[in-house]
Amino acid sequence: MKALLQRVKHAAVSIDGEEISRIGYGFLILLGVQKGDTVEDACLLAEKISKLRVFSDENGKMNRSILDIGGEILSVSQFTLCANYTHGNRPDFLEAESPDAANTLFEYFSAQLREKQIPVLMGRFGADMQVSLVNDGPVTLLLESEKLRRPLK
Repeated sequence: MKALLQRVKHAAVSIDGEEISRIGYGFLILLGVQKGDTVEDACLLAEKISKLRVFSDENGKMNRSILDIGGEILSVSQFTLCANYTHGNRPDFLEAESPDAANTLFEYFSAQLREKQIPVLMGRFGADMQVSLVNDGPVTLLLESEKLRRPLK
């Protein structure tokens, strides 16, 4: 499972010109669910994201978590994060999980964040969405559950 996390001043999702979700200060998370991902992957990422200290403290240091600042999350499923782009010029998405299984894990991931008392709004799974944001910093991180499962070397 891959989560592209962006610290944002605000972010929104629209479908067919209608805004369906909007958050203020917090994270926009684009989530890619890969074949073989499990609820453990969703839990690992949600736990890490809830504790990541990437928000500024009174000294301007990245020392606060989303919980510390009372931030919000906009969670958007994005299978293109699972692209294989190593051959040719047209990526394939064979490593992306099937839509039903991916949606189940996407919903579970978002629920895990809510259980940590973080307000979470979502995009609409499988829809053609337009995502707008103001990236703060910019701060953008790619988190991969596979790396969280492996012990440090």
